[in-house]
Amino acid sequence: MEDLERYRHLNKFLKDKFGERTLKICIDGGFTCPNRDGNVGRGGCIFCSEKGSGEHIKSILDIENQVNSYFNSYKSKRANKFIAYFQNFTNTYDKIENLKLKYDSALIDKRIVALAIATRPDCINENVAKLLKSYTDKYYVWVELGLQTSNDENGKLINRGYTSLDFIKAVNILNKYNIDVVTHIIVGLPNETDSDIKNTVNFLNKNNIQGLKIHSCYVIKNTILAKMYEDRRYKPISLENYLNNLAYILTNINPKVIIHRISGDAPKDLLIAPNWNLHKKWIINGLDKLMKEEDLFQGMYYKKI
Repeated sequence: MEDLERYRHLNKFLKDKFGERTLKICIDGGFTCPNRDGNVGRGGCIFCSEKGSGEHIKSILDIENQVNSYFNSYKSKRANKFIAYFQNFTNTYDKIENLKLKYDSALIDKRIVALAIATRPDCINENVAKLLKSYTDKYYVWVELGLQTSNDENGKLINRGYTSLDFIKAVNILNKYNIDVVTHIIVGLPNETDSDIKNTVNFLNKNNIQGLKIHSCYVIKNTILAKMYEDRRYKPISLENYLNNLAYILTNINPKVIIHRISGDAPKDLLIAPNWNLHKKWIINGLDKLMKEEDLFQGMYYKKI
């Protein structure tokens, strides 16, 4: 007998939606971030490297060639349908005409069925939403918003550069145009408490989001967090504690929310700590074991707020 799906996996959601396996093409759109160029701040979030989250992307290529390079690689043989995923930095942080040129540059193959845009809440407005809406006749579109935590004091500590109110405003705009929202949260941030996790989950349940990415906080080289770790001002979360927090989040989050990730992938050559972050199977298998042994399911403790 096949094991029950104890939380809503992205892979299954995409297979149900498109009828078959659907994979992401990760794209560096050549964007920066208002938290780096001085508009909001400089240096970015304390855990963010100079390359953002796109250490694995061939960013030396222009957008069209990044997509073509993917389709010319073995990776494209693993599926027939794909998502153009603008991953690195803030992918709505530009003039509208430039955004359209960049998005269009990625949507060059009939096998691409979806467009995913990672950005910040303070870089969502009506004009951006209207542009994204214009793609929805042909593509499934979702927007990924970093929240990390609903605790605005911790938000200041990690140099996030926006507030929870900015997140609410962005979600409301995207809801207005029926564009799905995928939220990023991080477990194990400096000074984070169990109450912070609980409050973040409650905050998410008050907002109309459709997807969730859960990341562990990890330390990579050449970041402010690395300096805090070296000075013993930050201690990374243990695997056991992380798994327990995952189980809490999943059992309390709205059962309709699609879980896009349960762990972030640190670049091996840059990771300082914790070492367990390199072992994705430990996280996946550990969570599966915990939820099975305790008979846990997504949303079983969810209360509509």
